[in-house]
Amino acid sequence: MLRRPVVLLAALTAALLVLAVPAGAAAAPAFPVTIHAANGDVQITTRPTRIVSLSPTHTETLFAIDAGSQVIAVDDQSNYPPRAPRTNLSGYHPNVEAIVSYRPDLVVVSDDGGLVASLRKVGITVLFEPAADNLAQAYDEMRQLGAATGHAARAKAVVSSMQVTMTKLIRSVPKRSRHLKVFHELGPDLYSATSKTFIGQVYRTFGFQNIADAADKSGNGYPQLSNEYVLAANPDLVVLSDTKCCAQTAKTVAARPGWSNVAAVRGHGVIGVSDDIASRWGPRIVDFVRIVAAAARRSES
Repeated sequence: MLRRPVVLLAALTAALLVLAVPAGAAAAPAFPVTIHAANGDVQITTRPTRIVSLSPTHTETLFAIDAGSQVIAVDDQSNYPPRAPRTNLSGYHPNVEAIVSYRPDLVVVSDDGGLVASLRKVGITVLFEPAADNLAQAYDEMRQLGAATGHAARAKAVVSSMQVTMTKLIRSVPKRSRHLKVFHELGPDLYSATSKTFIGQVYRTFGFQNIADAADKSGNGYPQLSNEYVLAANPDLVVLSDTKCCAQTAKTVAARPGWSNVAAVRGHGVIGVSDDIASRWGPRIVDFVRIVAAAARRSES
């Protein structure tokens, strides 16, 4: 006879507990969690509080997803955001002993070269998230970092916001400007990036024609073009990702022999982008797309 009242009381108690939780309050992150990274299934047993990032892209992501307070050291190339705890650690030539000295409970890398195995030998958890081939992979790595650090919801929100903003920016370019020919300059020696690369995939979302595609005989995605080739291709947009390293500007481009007649020069379609923004596949992809979209809109104004 008492069973029904007891069941009702238990249900009422559960309902009251739910109502007691403040609206919008997030549930505590569940650990352990398994991340399907490039170095296999990585199990993270507890929320990491001593993270070392050896990748400028992943450093930017960690701070964007609110995991910055858990980061104790970043590599010497991680210059954004400014508050990141920059050190002399190298992501290109990593020193295992130097990394271990920070007593990390998680190390995030975008290059391996034996580092993953070396850190595992001394019991350090490592996430290997290599350079993304496309936007989908970039988004997936951001979500993985969110899950690994206890900020899964925030990471999903960042990705969602990026997707919405990028869609708006791409749609802001009139259809008549979707045919534009683009030349992405990696350096004044005229190395470029084809549609096979991550940055080339971004141009493809606009529908642009990448002049480097036809020149990539080796298929590695990064051909060196000749001055004559670029002039003959006559790009409508020239995107300079060598503004920091090599001080290239619209003015220096216009001064190159023969370039004054290039469509991009005549139509104010030469744009400079920070080398860092153009080479990373993190949250600032949106900034890159915003710059390119603005230039494309100007090209038909």
